[in-house]
Amino acid sequence: MHKTVKLKPGREKSVLQFHPWVFSGALEEVRGDPGSGETVRVEDSRGKFLAYGLFSPESSIRVRLLSWTESDVIGPEFFNRKLQEAVQLRKHLLSPEDFGACRLVFGEADGLPGWIADRYGEFLVLQCLTAGAERWRDDFADELCKVTGIQNVYERSDVDVRQLEGLPERKGVLRGGLPPPSLEISESGLKFIVDICSGQKTGFFLDQRENRRLFRKFAKDAKILNCFCYTGAFSVHAMAGGARSVASIDSSAEAIEAAKRNMALNGFDARENISWIEGDVFLELRKMRDRNEKYDCIILDPPKFAATAAQAAGAARGYKDINLLAFKLLNPGGLLFTFSCSGGISPDLFQKIVAGAALDAGVNARILYHMHQGADHPVALHFPESAYLKGLVCRADSF
Repeated sequence: MHKTVKLKPGREKSVLQFHPWVFSGALEEVRGDPGSGETVRVEDSRGKFLAYGLFSPESSIRVRLLSWTESDVIGPEFFNRKLQEAVQLRKHLLSPEDFGACRLVFGEADGLPGWIADRYGEFLVLQCLTAGAERWRDDFADELCKVTGIQNVYERSDVDVRQLEGLPERKGVLRGGLPPPSLEISESGLKFIVDICSGQKTGFFLDQRENRRLFRKFAKDAKILNCFCYTGAFSVHAMAGGARSVASIDSSAEAIEAAKRNMALNGFDARENISWIEGDVFLELRKMRDRNEKYDCIILDPPKFAATAAQAAGAARGYKDINLLAFKLLNPGGLLFTFSCSGGISPDLFQKIVAGAALDAGVNARILYHMHQGADHPVALHFPESAYLKGLVCRADSF
């Protein structure tokens, strides 16, 4: 017998529209005392079946939905089928090189809320973010190995979002062996070292692959500033594109050392036109403004400023500040590649923030491209929250 969640009258609309989240305020009754991560049957106020989902007793998102088919059984076979769909999509979308380092599972967008799985060669990195993902962790890892044929799985569930589920952070070997400290991947003919065990996210910003390719087209003979450079992927692409000079800023000494290794790995080390700045980007940009430095192209790829809409106001000030400073540092005709990965900042709001920054900087800026996460991070139309990465390429001219 299924444990059951019954919704309040009129609260079934989002479920019928295939949105995968059911909030605690929508619940009329919970029957059968489901435990953390257990499968529940979701019914409307009249007792009609709506969907199956995984129960999160400590989260405001009380149920995350997996299936709207009443005959489905949530278990290893179900996960195997969903994983096959996700992996086949990436094989179809990506070149063999890109498939060697890509996102294989993107949570709700792949119908698997709570799970993230990235591939780096013969290693898989798994994140279990919710109570349901935690409960099915071992079965999911087994099916992931079966579907991909890769036997090494490293867990990176060391993220603060697990606190909202009442779960501790955790990382370590889940299947197979320990990843090497310097695992090499390939992107657009360039090589990068990935630290699966300790790097940000799962070790590399896979979602920016297509945007780095676009950026590389504009790098030739340009003086470039890469802010929040992390391990230097945009900087390496800049040199590969024929940049005149590249300066990179990050607050992390470890990230800068990793970026230097990536430069050397691609034969761009020990050059006078490459410089590194360890420091706070906001402060460093102000120093550059005061010195009247100018650049032909600036990349702003900051960490998440706002996870939720409630944090948007404070985040907006930060985004405006760095974009205002960047516009002031651009030569006439210069390009700004500016991004936000904050879920609490909508694309429209981000564009308004950048427009306000350009106006205050006295710059006539035009958008040349809108940028998004790569196709291996698909966006589900019924789950707009999966569209998290926003980017603009702006050309700055005088009025």
